[in-house]
Amino acid sequence: MRRLLLLALVGLGAQLVDGSLGMAYGVTSTTLLLAIGTNPAAASATVHLAEIGTTLVSGASHWRFGNVDWKVVAKIGIPGAVGAFAGATFLSSLSTETAAPLMSIILLALGLYILVRFTAVGLPKGNLGKPLRKRFLAPLGVVAGFVDSTGGGGWGPVGTPAILASGRLEPRKTIGSIDTSEFLVAVAASVGFIIGIGSEGVNYTWVAALLIGGIIAAPIAAWLVRHIPPRVLGSAVGGIIVLTNTRTLLRSDWIDASDGVRYACYAVIYVAWAAALAWSFQQYRKHRDEERLIIAEAEAAATAGRTSAAKAGTPTV
Repeated sequence: MRRLLLLALVGLGAQLVDGSLGMAYGVTSTTLLLAIGTNPAAASATVHLAEIGTTLVSGASHWRFGNVDWKVVAKIGIPGAVGAFAGATFLSSLSTETAAPLMSIILLALGLYILVRFTAVGLPKGNLGKPLRKRFLAPLGVVAGFVDSTGGGGWGPVGTPAILASGRLEPRKTIGSIDTSEFLVAVAASVGFIIGIGSEGVNYTWVAALLIGGIIAAPIAAWLVRHIPPRVLGSAVGGIIVLTNTRTLLRSDWIDASDGVRYACYAVIYVAWAAALAWSFQQYRKHRDEERLIIAEAEAAATAGRTSAAKAGTPTV
């Protein structure tokens, strides 16, 4: 019962992050399932089955709040489903001994990417409003879908930053479109896993626990997407993923590190993670204060202009 409650809370927290940041539900949930000894293919299958429900609710919530670009959903979602099915079939054919460290490496790489990307850069802005072409979105969807099913997560970490980096779609619509298109990816990956490992390899009670937590969080996250500082959240999530998967790799048969080596690595990660969080929060406050100053200066200039016009007896517009 305690484990089910924990899974429900993880599903809730992961969906809050995913719905407001456009990534990390699968990565976070799969990381936890691997940490408690779940078979890699079964862990990814469990998460993707839960995501069928969470992405459906999340997509509907984002659509309601105007966060979805349906052209982007179609152009990236269908290729993503193809990649997800292929990735699920590939992972299902690997042995547990081979798949567990391999999945941890993929998750660790994604975690490092999230941590560095959001700590160093934040959310980039560029050619906002320009169309996103199919020749960019289709290959991105295939790669993101494949990584998502083999790594137990990755649709958001691969897709969201790539679209944001293009600077062509505003952040809230990028997040909403990625979350909505993930429904197609979750369905395709689930079908692939059921064909590959059979339904016996999936714990449907765990699926229900993750699903319940995610469904509760989905509409809240869609609303919060306009208010949460994504830079700080990205650094926090990236650090959690890096720490957990480093632990898995150091304990695996591939490395089998001693206690001293493991604790030293954990200490380095904790220090780097704390520094990243502090830097992200500082940069968030800096940019927020700069924006407030610009707005205040503009309002002051407008007020001064109206005052001068009134003293000169000139009608103001």
